[in-house]
Amino acid sequence: MNSPILLITGGGRGIGAATAKLAAQQGYRVIINYRKDATSAENVAAEIVAFGGLAHCVQADISDSDQVSKMFATIRGQWGAIKALVNNAGVLDQQARFVDTQPERWQRIFQTNVFGTMYCCQEAFQDMAKSRGGNGGTIVNVSSLASVYGSPNEYVDYAASKGAVDSFSRGFALEVAGDGIRVNVVRPGLIYTDMHADGGEAGRVDRIAPNLPLQRGGQPEEVAEAILWLLSDKSSYSTGGFIDVGGGR
Repeated sequence: MNSPILLITGGGRGIGAATAKLAAQQGYRVIINYRKDATSAENVAAEIVAFGGLAHCVQADISDSDQVSKMFATIRGQWGAIKALVNNAGVLDQQARFVDTQPERWQRIFQTNVFGTMYCCQEAFQDMAKSRGGNGGTIVNVSSLASVYGSPNEYVDYAASKGAVDSFSRGFALEVAGDGIRVNVVRPGLIYTDMHADGGEAGRVDRIAPNLPLQRGGQPEEVAEAILWLLSDKSSYSTGGFIDVGGGR
């Protein structure tokens, strides 16, 4: 039996890397997408291969629709149609009050977080949809609890982009349910990843975590568990839904 093919965008670090490793352990052939950090992606793939799993790396900037189309064409040509997709890639910028930010920043964030997710979902539909000759499939979009709380004084533009992902995911899920495709969302909270350093505060989780009900930050592996459950047949009656992994926030 052939291993189902799973594409993870931004799969070279953090939540994406943890998801890739867990998915490979559960029998997926994992395609790790990266934008520019080939070393991290290749290290994750090598770790998977070392324990007997199947993994490959594909470079593409998901904010560019042409690169997304070429990435899917490469995957189809080399390994076949994907069965599952995790839209994990995302960007933010330095912490700032929204009134002090510029439109170029908002556009860059939305181009990756929102449009990149949409591009990948549209391409995945071609592989998965029963009306296009596919056998169905599952999609998990990684959003953020920032979409609920707004991230004032830090990342309002990022939070807004994730709010758009939430709305898109709900609508898209209802559109494609009849084609055998399930679409769900995982919304991580304060998770120990490098993204906080990207925003200018590497220790952000430790600063905020004591105020959470569970009084700690989360690990990428804890988010990966939720993602893999939604990808699996164990969640076969779930679509258009949300799982919050945020320590009770």
